[in-house]
Amino acid sequence: MIIKSIHPIEDHILIKPDGFQEEVGAGIAIPDSAKGKPQTGEVLAVGPGKKEPMAVKVGDRVMFSKYGGTEIEFKLEKCLFMRQSDIYAVLK
Repeated sequence: MIIKSIHPIEDHILIKPDGFQEEVGAGIAIPDSAKGKPQTGEVLAVGPGKKEPMAVKVGDRVMFSKYGGTEIEFKLEKCLFMRQSDIYAVLK
């Protein structure tokens, strides 16, 4: 199923992860998802928050947990749906 519109609830966030790859010898590419480092991406949608306002907004670039979130397909692209607590930082 392809999702056309998302309005997250509570402290949920939709993120489009960056797809950077690092190339090592012999033309072998290692995607970021296979490395042990945090991931980065752009915030596409933000819920209203639970008890406090959200610390991120649509358009922010964020660093988030490698294992955080659930992968979904949104507007024909793979995205991650996660809680605000899975985000480490807003990148400026």
